[in-house]
Amino acid sequence: MYTLAPSILTADFANLQSEIEKLKAGGVDFLHVDVMDGLFVPNISIGIPVVKALSKITDMTLDVHLMIDRPERYIKQFAEAGSDYLTIHCEATEDPAEVVKLIKAHGVKAAVSVKPATPIETVFPYLDLLDMVLIMSVEPGFGGQSFIESCFEKIAPLKKEIERRGLNTLIEIDGGVKKDNIKRIVDEGCNVVVVGSAIFNGDPTELAKEFIKLA
Repeated sequence: MYTLAPSILTADFANLQSEIEKLKAGGVDFLHVDVMDGLFVPNISIGIPVVKALSKITDMTLDVHLMIDRPERYIKQFAEAGSDYLTIHCEATEDPAEVVKLIKAHGVKAAVSVKPATPIETVFPYLDLLDMVLIMSVEPGFGGQSFIESCFEKIAPLKKEIERRGLNTLIEIDGGVKKDNIKRIVDEGCNVVVVGSAIFNGDPTELAKEFIKLA
């Protein structure tokens, strides 16, 4: 069983509520929200006010991906804005475990992400604290990139370690997911799959249904 998590990064922001309603009509209940600061990644996207607005117009799970430097500075604000999951990058802070504890102290589920070049074993020391691990299969910062095939190699060891410890930690993947690779991604062991431009470059309702059926 897996969850499709459309990323609103490539959605029509002038009609965001309509776009979300189209996704819901397609069977989506998990929404991926990319937050970029122009420092940790070379792009700027959205922030706390948009997350707060989303929480008011949808009951979907808000999976907020913080691609920001020193995310500990804003955990409280993003939690209060209505985030259900908060994902930080292990590369963006000196002590990821402490930031994860801070997220959970605010009653939000915690996730840590690794860039393509970062070994998946980096998250093992604090895996017991995590609700989810996000494997980036593109370089974070921009939508529409191609899937980096070597990232498949991170799924199996992470899944094995989760099972060895008897955890329920979810495995999420983000970047370059298309119709021709989503089945393999799910078969390899991913529970949550982020899809962006491949859904919003057409009819989000029909494409969401198609992606769910493919996997």
